[in-house]
Amino acid sequence: MHGRGLTKHYGGVPVVDGVDLELRAGECFGLLGPNGAGKSTLIRLILGLAPRDDGELEVLGRSVPDAIRAIRARCGVVPQQDNLDIDLTAAANLRVYARYFGLGGPAVEARIDRLLAFFQLADRRGAEIEALSGGMKRRLILARALINDPELLVLDEPTTGLDPQARRLVWQQLRRLRREGRTLLLTTHYMSEAARLCDRLAVMDGGRLLALGTPEELLRWYVEPYVVEVPLDGEDFQPLSQAPGCRLRVTGDTAYLYTDDPGPLVDRVRTAGFDPPYWRPANLEDVFLGLTGYELRED
Repeated sequence: MHGRGLTKHYGGVPVVDGVDLELRAGECFGLLGPNGAGKSTLIRLILGLAPRDDGELEVLGRSVPDAIRAIRARCGVVPQQDNLDIDLTAAANLRVYARYFGLGGPAVEARIDRLLAFFQLADRRGAEIEALSGGMKRRLILARALINDPELLVLDEPTTGLDPQARRLVWQQLRRLRREGRTLLLTTHYMSEAARLCDRLAVMDGGRLLALGTPEELLRWYVEPYVVEVPLDGEDFQPLSQAPGCRLRVTGDTAYLYTDDPGPLVDRVRTAGFDPPYWRPANLEDVFLGLTGYELRED
């Protein structure tokens, strides 16, 4: 996928603002950003579900929107919201969806069996949708997205609301799909998910791409190796601002000290009389918050 200068306005406000983006065949590409960053709109542009105001876009080597029908036939989509047909069984949801691609017959029935087994749903083949757990529904939507054997799989927050066991099962199956050579475009609010699954990541906010690189590159470029967290409990944080060799950020009742060497800093915090600090390696959440801010966002 190649996008250049992708732009989309709503009510005169740029929601996607001159984005350049390239997906490499066979990679898992993560798109991160707070609510309202423009991620979902960008996905709608890629899938031809919304017209762009400016820019150029090719998906799977074909132009959007000129060849959008052919492109969609080679794509699978996992939306944020569960949209299964509650009047159909698990297998029937896959069968009906296959018809949108002109697929049917014994080959599709065999594929349904394989997909249900792949997502550990074989014993739920004839189950009504309302009888499935939330995790089972998400896995069924993933199975549905693969019914047309797509080359590009677009996953918009695929594991939201899942318990840790179900989330790890989905991760396992997504890794297998990538090993098969499929290209994955993933949006997620789980930084650990992005770190585990994605070859490259883009951080987006205000309709623009703020950063692009591998998880390791983003950590190296945008944050110090360690973070010392100090609970303030109403105490003045000013003594911490004079600590050498660190960068201070205060959010709510916690001070975050970013540093290359946590040992001397932890000792200084304790000597200053603060509660015992907690220190840890920096992670993608630190990169994300540093780039997009710490304030709560609403849609």
